[in-house]
Amino acid sequence: MTHQDMLAKISNGNGFIAALDQSGGSTPKALRGYGIEETAYSNDEEMFGLIHQMRSRIITSPAFTGDKVIGAILFEKTMDGAVDGKPTPQALIERGVVPFIKIDKGLEDEANGVQLMKPMPELDALLTRAKALGVFGTKERSVINSANREGIAAVVKQQFEVGAQVTAHGLMPILEPEVNIKSETRAECDQILLEEILNNLDALPDGQQVMLKLSLPVKPGLFDPLVDHPKVLRVVALSGGYKRPEACVELSRNRGVIASFSRALLEDLRAQMSDEEFDASLAGAIDEIYKASVAAPADA
Repeated sequence: MTHQDMLAKISNGNGFIAALDQSGGSTPKALRGYGIEETAYSNDEEMFGLIHQMRSRIITSPAFTGDKVIGAILFEKTMDGAVDGKPTPQALIERGVVPFIKIDKGLEDEANGVQLMKPMPELDALLTRAKALGVFGTKERSVINSANREGIAAVVKQQFEVGAQVTAHGLMPILEPEVNIKSETRAECDQILLEEILNNLDALPDGQQVMLKLSLPVKPGLFDPLVDHPKVLRVVALSGGYKRPEACVELSRNRGVIASFSRALLEDLRAQMSDEEFDASLAGAIDEIYKASVAAPADA
């Protein structure tokens, strides 16, 4: 796929984006969910080797193709690794899946009800390397815990600033200001976030676009103005802690939003499965998430 092919696929393709980007802090939990306990490895190198084996098994599964999975978000070490003897981004491209890379380095402590991203002093070098490997875009996550406008405005401002740095390298940024679905002021967070994103979109130069990865809103359809905005290439949703059936129901209530699930995609996969069991389980999860991503809103 050329860059234009990848742009068209992400903009208009039917399907969803797989999030295979669990990083240092979340890797032990991801491995436990996969059936590998912490006693199976003794250092970070072994831990990351095991998670790479899991991701390689997913990417090489017959179920994992561009027919239903239009993109995949990779952790930096996964991007730098190989699948079937090829650089991971190239292995994805050959399967018709557009590669993205997670670029944030974790979260600051909470202030004003939010957690901003930690500084990324080596971001330019990472973006240069990602571009050379054929990566199409990036993803960066911060978290909103309560309806504090000052805090939410700071999150969105930081997201767009980093997004501009990504755009300057010829990559497509996915901005991910995640609203904590356990927040007691979640609906208010959604509304303030919408307003702040719209303000920042209006300030983007003409011709520039971003993608948005958002928590599914309390009010279905709230993010329609973002779905329809000319400066938004695509709106995708995280599962945010929902189990897959519930996440898919919530997703299907929102027009034009597709999934970018991690835990909800991987929750039934186990290292101990035979290849046949693994492929069948992954195919079932992909089918379920695909249907929710392409469905018309349930209330329509």
